[in-house]
Amino acid sequence: KEIKYQELVKLLKETIEDWKDLLSDVNLYKASLSGANLEGANLNGADLNGANLEGANLTGARLTAASLKRANLVRANLDGADLYGANLDEADLDGANLKEAILKEAFLKGARNATTDITCAAKSLYKAQLDPELLKKIRDKCRSLFE
Repeated sequence: KEIKYQELVKLLKETIEDWKDLLSDVNLYKASLSGANLEGANLNGADLNGANLEGANLTGARLTAASLKRANLVRANLDGADLYGANLDEADLDGANLKEAILKEAFLKGARNATTDITCAAKSLYKAQLDPELLKKIRDKCRSLFE
């Protein structure tokens, strides 16, 4: 059964209990998902470029190799999310919760509001691509995340 984009967005905003494992590689380019409950969702390889995920709950979500370029992640909860190899270039991380998030080999170049407090809460930044100035600050403050 083919799901129309608008129907999918509506379902995601309400609840995704029945859809959590059906979202890998989904195209949600510029989708409006503010406040969506995506806890534990499988979004591996998903296209979330330019998506509005402000205040979304992505706790424990699987976002391996997902693309979140220029996504609005303001106050999004990514606690324990797996963002291995994800692209967050130019994403807005203002007030985002990255506690215990896996950001191995993730791309965070030009990420807005990516402070040391936000990024140092992550579980791993091994081989993550960061702006040089932020990289230096994070290495000074929380070097173990790069091991």
